[in-house]
Amino acid sequence: MAQELQKLPDIKVSPKTITLGVITAILLYIGFSSYYTVSAESVGVLQRFGHYHRIVEPGLHWKIPFGVDTLIQVPIKRQLKEEFGFGTPGATFENQVASKQQWNLETTIVTGDLNTAQVEWVIQFRIENAFDFLFKVRDPGEALRDISESVMREVVGDRTVDEVLTVGRQEIETNAQIQMQEVVNLYEMGLRIDQVQLKNVNPPDPVQSSFDEVNEAQQERERMINVAHGEYNKAVPRARGKADQNIQAAQGYAIQRVNQAQGDASKFNALLTEYVKAPEVTERRLYLETMAEVLPEVEQKIVLDVKAGNVLPLLNLNRQQGNQ
Repeated sequence: MAQELQKLPDIKVSPKTITLGVITAILLYIGFSSYYTVSAESVGVLQRFGHYHRIVEPGLHWKIPFGVDTLIQVPIKRQLKEEFGFGTPGATFENQVASKQQWNLETTIVTGDLNTAQVEWVIQFRIENAFDFLFKVRDPGEALRDISESVMREVVGDRTVDEVLTVGRQEIETNAQIQMQEVVNLYEMGLRIDQVQLKNVNPPDPVQSSFDEVNEAQQERERMINVAHGEYNKAVPRARGKADQNIQAAQGYAIQRVNQAQGDASKFNALLTEYVKAPEVTERRLYLETMAEVLPEVEQKIVLDVKAGNVLPLLNLNRQQGNQ
């Protein structure tokens, strides 16, 4: 091996070659370090000698190399979020999730009636002003977490534990978003709070089972109330309908009886008028009309002559008694 190394020819490098190589390396470094690209969802904040110089739009740009110009990209078009009490994988913001040791501390909140609730929430926000975001507050991400926790404790502290756990969630989200935005504007952080959303809101673990029993009792009460309302809504309209039906039937019967009475009275008056004019004829007509109505109802008919003396043999009373 040593003999092979000794056979290798010596490469002579002149000072001119070394100088040319150094110059070429410097030119390559200057060429590659003088250009930079700002992504489409961000803007670039260009600093010259550590001081703010200007805002750079997305695209390819030139800068002074050798650390004179430095660039910080700020994702102004990306929606960022911070989570409290939990953490989802794939964080897009360095302050998105606190350490797990702090989760229980940041979510334990005292309510207005001196009870305790475990409140997990998430805030979604965007960077509106890159200059304010970078230079007005030392650590805007951590400052936003502190602001969010402070406002949430204030908003939850103004309500009872029942409101926090049940009907007051939407109001808490709205009020928290408004108050967070007010504080962010006051500190000139360059952020816009898009949404505050409550996730899991539960009572502390020692009273969880009791709270579940209370919830079940309340739900059962609501169910029974709804059932009672349903039965009421069925029975009352049915009774009202039946009452209306009976009233209409009675009114119809009254109208029928009145009309019938009036018709009978009119018929009697007309008959009386005819009777006054011709009593014998009217009496005979009434007799005949009455017999025409009665005789068809008689089963056995016997027509006698005026001179007939004894009708008993014709009646056959024994047969009629036997038939009875």
